[in-house]
Amino acid sequence: MHTELLAPAGSYDALRAAVQNGADAVYLGYGDFNARRNAKNFSEEEFRAAVRYCHARNVKVYLTLNTLLFDREFAAAEDVVSFASAIGVDAVLVQDLGVLQMVRAAAPDLPVHASTQMSIHNTDGALAAKALGLSRVVLAREMTKEQIAAVCAIEGVETEVFVHGAHCMCYSGQCSMSALIGGRSGNRGTCAQPCRLPYTLTASSSQYPLSLKDMSLADHIQELCEMGVACLKLEGRMKRPEYVAVVTRIYADLLRQQRTPTAEERMDLTAAFSRSGFTDGYYADRTGSEMFGVRRENTPEPKQLFDAARETYEHKEHFHAGIEMELTIRAGEESRLTVLDFSGNRADVTGPVPEAARSRPLNAEDLKERLKKTGGTIFLPERITVHLDEGLSLPASAINALRRDALDLLSEHRCAPPVRRTGEYTPAAKQNRRNDAPLFTVSIHDPAQLSEELFTLAPARVYFPIEKLGALDLHMAKNTELYAVLPRIYKEQERAKLLSMLRHAEDMGISGVAISNIGHLHLLKGCALPMAADWGMNVTNSETLRFLHRAGCTSATVSFELRQEQIRDLQKCLPAEALVYGRLPLMITENCLNQDGHGTCRCGEGPAVLTDRTGAKFPVLPVFGCRNEMQNSKILFLADKPDYQHLGLTFARLRFTTETSRECVHVLRRYLGEGSWMPEEYTRGLFYRSVE
Repeated sequence: MHTELLAPAGSYDALRAAVQNGADAVYLGYGDFNARRNAKNFSEEEFRAAVRYCHARNVKVYLTLNTLLFDREFAAAEDVVSFASAIGVDAVLVQDLGVLQMVRAAAPDLPVHASTQMSIHNTDGALAAKALGLSRVVLAREMTKEQIAAVCAIEGVETEVFVHGAHCMCYSGQCSMSALIGGRSGNRGTCAQPCRLPYTLTASSSQYPLSLKDMSLADHIQELCEMGVACLKLEGRMKRPEYVAVVTRIYADLLRQQRTPTAEERMDLTAAFSRSGFTDGYYADRTGSEMFGVRRENTPEPKQLFDAARETYEHKEHFHAGIEMELTIRAGEESRLTVLDFSGNRADVTGPVPEAARSRPLNAEDLKERLKKTGGTIFLPERITVHLDEGLSLPASAINALRRDALDLLSEHRCAPPVRRTGEYTPAAKQNRRNDAPLFTVSIHDPAQLSEELFTLAPARVYFPIEKLGALDLHMAKNTELYAVLPRIYKEQERAKLLSMLRHAEDMGISGVAISNIGHLHLLKGCALPMAADWGMNVTNSETLRFLHRAGCTSATVSFELRQEQIRDLQKCLPAEALVYGRLPLMITENCLNQDGHGTCRCGEGPAVLTDRTGAKFPVLPVFGCRNEMQNSKILFLADKPDYQHLGLTFARLRFTTETSRECVHVLRRYLGEGSWMPEEYTRGLFYRSVE
C-alpha cells in the first residue's frame, strides 16, 4: 500500500511549493468555513485553478470544511460543498456532525474525512466514523504508537496521522480558551493562541506551561508505513510557502526512501520553524516537561534555505508525467496523433491530410524529434511510435499543432472531474418552541458537592463523573435523575475499565449516561441506558441536534459558544439544555499540569492553578485518566438575567467545579429565585456576544 504524503496549502504559492516538492495530496481552505480562516485561503478562481493544477500532476485536493457552523451559515456552506464536488475535489474534511449530514445531502458521492477537530482518539471513535460513512479519520495528535496501530488494524478505515508541525495543548475540537477569553473561536477557525502566552502554574517553574514544542515523527516514518497508516500529514497552513517547500521535500524523501533524516535534514527542519526543537512525546508515550517549548521572538529567517526553497517552485517544473505517443501519417488520410499517459488517459487528435513531397519527404526520426519538444508542459515522452508512408510532406507547424492539441486534450482528461450525483440539503424542520421555563440540572466534579439539602431543592437531573459512582450516595436522589458522564477522552487501554463502570452503572439503576465524543456511540452499543449528548458534542446548529436525535439521544446540551438568539432559534427536535452557571471548561489536556518539579503527579492533592499576566486564576482539575481540565477564571452567572428562561430550553444546567457543597446549595437557591447570592467575579460568557 502506498502511504500518501499530505501537505498544507494556505496560499497558491504554498500549494505549488507542496506539489513541486513531492506531496501526494494537499489540503486547503475555500470560503469561511475552515479551521485556518486567517490563512490566505483561495478565491473561487484560485480554487478551480488549484484543483486543475494538482490533478494534472496526480496530486489530490482535500477541502477543509472543519469548523462548527451556525444555522444561518448552512446555505453558503452548501454552495461551497456543491462547487467543490463539481470541480472534482477529492474529499472534504469535517468536524461538525451537522455539516456531515449537509454534505451527504448536497454531494452524496463526495468522500468525507473526519477532521482531527472531531477528537477521534481510539478505536471506538474510528468505528463510529466508519458507521457514519466517513472514509478516513484524522487521528488526534495525542495518540501513542500502539494506539495508532490499533486503529490501523480496523478493516475499512483509512487513518491519517500528523507527523510534523504545531501541537495544541488541548485536544483539537475541545478547546474554548480563545473563544471565552477573547471571542475568537478555535472551533470556528480564528484561534488567537492564548496558550502560547506566559503563565505561572502551581509547582511549575516554566513560564510557558501551555506551549508545546512542534511535533516531528521524522524518525518513525517507516514504522508508521508498516503499521498501515494511509496518510502522513504535515501541519502548516498558516506557514509561508518556503516552509512548506522545505518540510515537504524532506518528508517526501524520507517516505520514498524509507529512512530517517540526515543531520543536514534535521538542521533544515529546525531552521524552517521550531519551538525549542521538536518532540515525539505523545507517539513515544513520554509526556512531561521535555515536550514543552516556545518560539523565540526575532528568530532570524533562514535566508539561504528559503532562497533555495523558492527556486523549487517559482521557476521550475519538477513533476513529469510519462507518456506514449503514436503518430500516423498515411497517404490520403488525415494525420493522427494518439497520446497515452500511465494513468489510463488517452487523447486522439487529427490534423491535415499530407501532400506528396516536392523535395525532402518526412522521415520518422525527424518527426520523433519534433514530438519530443514538450518543454513547458508536464509531459515527458517515454516511447514514440511513428507510422509513415513514404514520400509525404506536412509542414512543421502541423506537427507542432498535433502535439500541442494532443497534450492539451490529455491535460483536460487528467483534470476532468469525476461524474458525481448532485443533491439538495433540506434544513431541519421548524419546531414549536417551549414557552415554559427550563428545569434546573446540576453537574458536579466531586460527589462531596452533593448534599441532602441540595436534593431537597429537587434538581431535575444530576450529572456526575462515571468513575466517581462508587462515592455517590444514591439514596439521596429520590426524584432526581442521575446521569453518569462518560470521560471526553479515554485511551484504548482504558476501554475495558470504562465498560466495567458502565455495567456497574446499569446494575445500580442509574437514569442515563452523558456522551461527549462520537466514539461513545460505538462504546454504548448494547447498553440500555438512555443517552444525553453533553456539551463536548459541540452542538452549534439544528442539523447536529437532528443527527443526535436520530442517533438515539434523548436530550442534548448546546455549545456555550452560542449566544442567546442562536440558542433560541435552534430547531429543537429533542429536549435541549444549556449551561447557565459555572466555570466553563477551557481545555482538556493529555499532559498532566498538576506535577511537581520531579514530574510526580499531584492530582490527588487538589486542583492546580494557572495564573495569567493579569493575575486571573484558572483552576486545573484532574479528570479521568490523569488528564487535566482547565476551567475559566470567572464564573458564568445568569441568575439575575431572565433571558435564558425564554429560549425554548428544557433544561438549564448549573455546573459545579470548585464549589463547596454549601456553595452549591446557595447557587441553586439563587437560580430558584431565593436569596441574593452572587459570585465575587463573574462573566456572562458568550451568552450576549458572538464569537468569530
